Amino acid sequence: MDEIAAADALSALGNRTRLRLFRLLVRAGSAGLIVGELQRHLEVPASTLAHHLQALSRAGLVAQERRGREVVCRADFAAMHGLLGFLTHACCTGVRLEDDHAA
Repeated sequence: MDEIAAADALSALGNRTRLRLFRLLVRAGSAGLIVGELQRHLEVPASTLAHHLQALSRAGLVAQERRGREVVCRADFAAMHGLLGFLTHACCTGVRLEDDHAA
């Protein structure tokens, strides 16, 4: 993951509702949850949920799949691990001035 993608992902997660939504999808695992279930768990209006799902999808953190009349949402675990890897890369290796511009 590059710095721009990491910043976009962190920005998307910087909203309390989107963070709750993403964590709920992480707990759901690879099966994901349909939009109606997400709405019931989070107790937010459908239009609000759609807005937050769109932001997480644009950031690459959530995938959506239409299954008949239902839309299944899943956390993108590869993207999540990529973000965590970006944040922890070179952890505890010391700090050098040239590191500030590498990414």
